[in-house]
Amino acid sequence: MEPKPRTGILKWLLTTDHKLIGVMYMWLSTFFFVLAGAFAMAMRAQLSSPGLHVLRPELYNQIMSLHGTFMVFFWTIPIMAGLSNYVVPLQIGARDMAFPRVNAFSFWLLVPAGCLMLASIWLQGGAAAAGWTSYPPLTDRQYSPGPGVDLWILGLHLAGMSSILGGINFVVTILNLRAPGMTLFKMPLFCWTVLITQSIILVATPVLAGALTMLLTDRLFGTAFFHPAAGGDPVLWQHLFWFYSHPAVYIMVLPGMGMISQVLPAFSGKHVFGYKGMVFATLGIGLIGFLVWGHHMFATGMDPGLRRFFSFASMVIAVPTGIKIWSWLATIWGGSIRFRTPMLYGLGFIALFTIGGITGIWLALVPFDVQVHDTYFVVAHLHYVLFGGSLMAIFAGFYYWFPKISGRLYNEFWGKVHFWLVFIGMNVTFMPMHLMGMLGMPRRIYTYQPQYAMLNHIASAGAAILGVAMLIFVINMLLSLWKGRRAPADPWEHADVNRTLEWTIESPPPAENFHRIPVIR
Repeated sequence: MEPKPRTGILKWLLTTDHKLIGVMYMWLSTFFFVLAGAFAMAMRAQLSSPGLHVLRPELYNQIMSLHGTFMVFFWTIPIMAGLSNYVVPLQIGARDMAFPRVNAFSFWLLVPAGCLMLASIWLQGGAAAAGWTSYPPLTDRQYSPGPGVDLWILGLHLAGMSSILGGINFVVTILNLRAPGMTLFKMPLFCWTVLITQSIILVATPVLAGALTMLLTDRLFGTAFFHPAAGGDPVLWQHLFWFYSHPAVYIMVLPGMGMISQVLPAFSGKHVFGYKGMVFATLGIGLIGFLVWGHHMFATGMDPGLRRFFSFASMVIAVPTGIKIWSWLATIWGGSIRFRTPMLYGLGFIALFTIGGITGIWLALVPFDVQVHDTYFVVAHLHYVLFGGSLMAIFAGFYYWFPKISGRLYNEFWGKVHFWLVFIGMNVTFMPMHLMGMLGMPRRIYTYQPQYAMLNHIASAGAAILGVAMLIFVINMLLSLWKGRRAPADPWEHADVNRTLEWTIESPPPAENFHRIPVIR
């Protein structure tokens, strides 16, 4: 006799189904995205004119720090994990992840992690205010006496543990649970990017965990890893932090590149151009990504020989990235293109990520980097890579798989309105920041000199456009979930050359994914 299936809230709280866990990742990360977006709007309100007092200086620093932390660790990385959780087992023909209970545990670790950081706002001394990078000595007791930094560290420890457990699960799943006949080089490119991303997580995240432990013991137990007066070195934190956090850029971007590699062929009616080249380019990005962390530290007095090495490596990583962009353009060249919402986001990704990559080459040049270090030029570059790159890819993937996940079709008109508002708002917000930085406006400051006022007016107007765009997105998705038309198994009508396994089953998929495990020929 089969056990009665759970319903209601218990269905979600006790589930080990990769699909439900993936959906919970998406809901949780979207909550933090909305929260971090509200923090960004508050910052842009403060910076809309010089000398405003929308936020106190101390509160501005706290909101700025939580904005970056939530966007990186509680939005971009978890939403990628959520989409990967849902899609990867379907694409490789598996019934679930290799370790379903570990998968559930990995998700539930994120909930207290985010709550710890969020709750610190209401404690004496407020939340962490040293930026998402938390450089010493800003994190010392002298400058951060409250418990905010301690809770920030503990929250990141839990989030890191979640990432490591998820990484093990994904690697084992992809290597061992593929359908009969599906060799590694028959996998969809999205699965390749997830495999390489999770491998990066397994190498890089323990280094961050060690650095966080050192920082916590400096604060609580009197050690001196980062205290120069006692023989420590604050630059050591930068080395350890960026050894994780530069590969983390690829943790946030590579799965998005995999989504683009699914979307562009689907709406071009062609097979992806240069499949094996794309695989090896992804491997190259993953490997070289561990050799470039020092370009964040050119202004620290680094040895000139090391500067040259990190500068060269930072430019070399543009080569595999260029291979991928070339392959995407070759994929759509001559295709029968359908400009549906996922395709628009795919094209937007190519445009905006290319701009971010070009400014990255500029920042790889030591003389230029030293001039614009800690200015708004760096803010602009970061957001063209992570907003123009990761977020555009996330929306491309989300719109692409929304009918499969929900069993409903979204409103295409409002999807396109959302895209154009995001594309315009993103450029209006962040393009002026390149000029702000080259003119010398420092970042992470709650006010500025009057000569930067006009550029900040423009950037804040762009942020308002983005706020409207995200409101439209949320309303469209909620209405589509409520009364959208039923989605067929393959609403995009893929050509046979690019129809992956998830489009061969009903929408949403059954509990066991496949009534019979598919055999790949």
